[in-house]
Amino acid sequence: MSAESTAAVRPRNRKQQIVDAAGRIFSEHGYHAASMEEIAADVGITAAALYRHFPNKYALFAACANVMADRLVATLDEVAPGAPLADVLAAVTQGTVVHRASSGLYRWESRYLERADRQSLALKFGQVVDRVAEAVRREYPLPDEGLRAVAALGVIGSITMHRTSIAQRRVEEVLVESALRVVATDPAAGAGGAHAVELPSNPEPRTRRSEILAAAIPLFERDGFANVTNGRIAEAVGLVPSALYRYFPGKADILAAACLQAAGILAQAVEQNLRDVEGPSDALLALARTYVAYSFEHTALTSVANAELAGLPAALQRPLVSAQREHIAVWEQHLRSARPELDQRQARVLVHAGFGVVVEAGRRLRWEDVPANRDAVSALLVGALGV
Repeated sequence: MSAESTAAVRPRNRKQQIVDAAGRIFSEHGYHAASMEEIAADVGITAAALYRHFPNKYALFAACANVMADRLVATLDEVAPGAPLADVLAAVTQGTVVHRASSGLYRWESRYLERADRQSLALKFGQVVDRVAEAVRREYPLPDEGLRAVAALGVIGSITMHRTSIAQRRVEEVLVESALRVVATDPAAGAGGAHAVELPSNPEPRTRRSEILAAAIPLFERDGFANVTNGRIAEAVGLVPSALYRYFPGKADILAAACLQAAGILAQAVEQNLRDVEGPSDALLALARTYVAYSFEHTALTSVANAELAGLPAALQRPLVSAQREHIAVWEQHLRSARPELDQRQARVLVHAGFGVVVEAGRRLRWEDVPANRDAVSALLVGALGV
């Protein structure tokens, strides 16, 4: 086929096809693990053809992030001014669920976009938050409508962070109901009835291996995983770069080991704080407090993990995924005991919705670790679960 005939049959929406495919692949594999060749193959074109539309991977990533934000803004523009809050949340939910496979890249936009692009995107997301907050203020005039709005959006956005298979209409209902409960929750009231929780102390870095883990995570969080070299990690602990390989085969192994260590701390904390709890509702309150405390105390690690784990090799992901599933299973068990009308899939969606609340509310509060913030986020998480 000649170049002329190839051009004649080229789809007019080729650029949109590329953005859609890239969004899915970035969401599934992470920014750095995704390749232009893989994206081109998914679209059914050559890498050379892809570069005619986007000069590099960064430009394509920025386009995906903007399409995601523009889509949300356009969705809300179609909702009549003064519409009921339920209609506003339903519109955002439907748009997010429809584009579930590609919307997960919002995890990384603030980490990988250049400053000007990040600021531009923040303005667009700000429009979404403001529109939701306005409806929240009108129907639920409680304190911190902005915090409640972003927490509700965290519920909705959580569907992009896991792969639970559930019918579209069903999951939309679960998410909208959860988001409505969140906005009706007074953060200032705290998660009533939950006893104080304690986390195990971080292990002292007494070995060279533990020193490496303790030094690497702050570097990953501050500068981005891809920008931190083995040499910088080695320098932070007083080693020559070649000596690092005595303890870890590579940088990815350091991240995986740190995350596995943190998962162990969380599992230990859960076991400890559930020990003397009676009844599923009290158990969920204790779980909420424990998870929120963990998130505030391990902000750097959770931030890095949310952004980077998707790009780890499968062999390094497996034990981390297993630990996460075991943790979620504990939540599901107590949630279904407290709310027996839920099936397993609905419960799992709600557990992830609670985690989404913690991420977005924590960001809104800039992870300032004070009791009032922990109480507020715990209350919003419990509201998301409906207990």
